[in-house]
Amino acid sequence: MLELSRQVSIPDHEIEMQAVRAQGAGGQNVNKVATAIHLRFDIQASSLPEGFKEKLLALGDSRITRDGVVIIKAQSQRTQERNRAEALARLKALIKSVMYAPRKRIATRPSKGARQRRLDSKKKRSRQKALRGKIDT
Repeated sequence: MLELSRQVSIPDHEIEMQAVRAQGAGGQNVNKVATAIHLRFDIQASSLPEGFKEKLLALGDSRITRDGVVIIKAQSQRTQERNRAEALARLKALIKSVMYAPRKRIATRPSKGARQRRLDSKKKRSRQKALRGKIDT
């Protein structure tokens, strides 16, 4: 069971994991042992709350197919167990990214003193640059 928070968790039967051979160079072992993990998670068929499902499907993430299936391939570790843990961690991070709504920004205005300091620094810079010019004789 993948726990996302106290209220939300994903049962193991909803996450499909398959061991496959890793890509790339790796020596003698890479052609014999299936250490990479191919994780598939169907968003539509999951037990996630509807709000999370909608936000996940609306994401422009390349790991989510048109059918609403999350596909994660973990192959950076040397063992199958570590790759499995990494794939689950990536899935957890993806779902957690839509769990919390970003805080609404409160518009603020610069103080009168800050505005005055900004204008003073602009005047000072202007005078400094004006003094660099050619002197008429």
